[in-house]
Amino acid sequence: RGMGPVHGQIFTVVNDDSYFYSDMMRGMIIDKDRGMGQDVTQYTGSTTGDSRSNEMCSTYAPVTWQVDRKCHMISASSFDKMCYDMKMQRDDMSDDLHAHGSRELVKDEYVADNQVHVGDRQRKMAEAVSAELSVPSFLDLKAGSSMISDGSANTCAGKKLDSANAPCVDLEVRNAPQAGSNITKGYVGGIDMGDVVPNTDEYYKSKMCPVNVHWHLGTEHYSVGEYDEGGDGPHGNVARPDWADRERALAEGEVQDGFRCHHYDETDPKFTTPYEWKHCVGMEVGETYEVHWPHSAAGACGTVDQFQTPFYDGVFCGLDMKTFSTLKPQDIASAVGVHGQIFTVVNDDSYFYSDMMRGMIIDKDRGMGQDVTQYTGSTTGDSRSNEMCSTYAPVTWQVDR
Repeated sequence: RGMGPVHGQIFTVVNDDSYFYSDMMRGMIIDKDRGMGQDVTQYTGSTTGDSRSNEMCSTYAPVTWQVDRKCHMISASSFDKMCYDMKMQRDDMSDDLHAHGSRELVKDEYVADNQVHVGDRQRKMAEAVSAELSVPSFLDLKAGSSMISDGSANTCAGKKLDSANAPCVDLEVRNAPQAGSNITKGYVGGIDMGDVVPNTDEYYKSKMCPVNVHWHLGTEHYSVGEYDEGGDGPHGNVARPDWADRERALAEGEVQDGFRCHHYDETDPKFTTPYEWKHCVGMEVGETYEVHWPHSAAGACGTVDQFQTPFYDGVFCGLDMKTFSTLKPQDIASAVGVHGQIFTVVNDDSYFYSDMMRGMIIDKDRGMGQDVTQYTGSTTGDSRSNEMCSTYAPVTWQVDR
């Protein structure tokens, strides 16, 4: 059997952020609309580098290679973001922050004859991921590791700083703006925030990293014509909020749902064909979900403890209450942020994305992450209302409209 496989992909670097990809850490970029990762050769070879030639060969073989045959453009900022992500790992990968020398082209007599030329890469990758996730071996190994069995090994466990909900009327509103809100283009809220502004940069530029991903049934935010009371789903939609009905539902243990997108079509099988969920719980094809990625400059960025549940442990991992109490509202809004993006789930792998862990999906050709509202708000969830407000504020929100 061969060694572990390698992805290979070729780029021309351009100074144009319309070619920006936020995550180059996880492997080959798959983007059907731009033809990335769609036309791939698979074969067995060796490790490479300029210490090898057609006279001196690598003995680290056979290794599976999967290489994109097309040359693609990518922004310089994408590479710089990848280098940042590399430096945030436990081993800072500093020896790989530059281009390495290239091996000379291999002579035919040293090349394997087992090339497989693959098209429709997106569908096949989705099938491969589905098959891989169905195998429990990795999860079994994880469950048996000291990282899981020894709770003290988690440096962020229990780091949440408690700040109880409070009656909205009792709060100094400038310091506690709430989320989720109406984010329709042109909408302006009623709180004068003075000099406090949202963080409008890419979060990584402020030394923030994602510390959690979670999602809500329906949307907490509201965007006219996109996700509002006019949307639909397999179980219908909600009207404009009736807070008395909401509180009764919560008292009965129901999950309070939000608004739906306008995509659902009960005559189209991609919205109605059930999917065999292997890991997610309680999910349904055709439904609308709002995904949140909390980010924090106080997270355990680049370590095994970066992602946490509850997300508060991740947000406050490197921060104690004494230090937190000295922070001004702008300090918090600049160092804690959330990405929000809304999806209707379909049973159609042409909409497959391989990485939903790191933050908002940016895909210019599909209009994803292109029309974004940035504002300061609070943490959300169904324990908050227009009577009881979150005191975890102000945090920056960047939400796809």
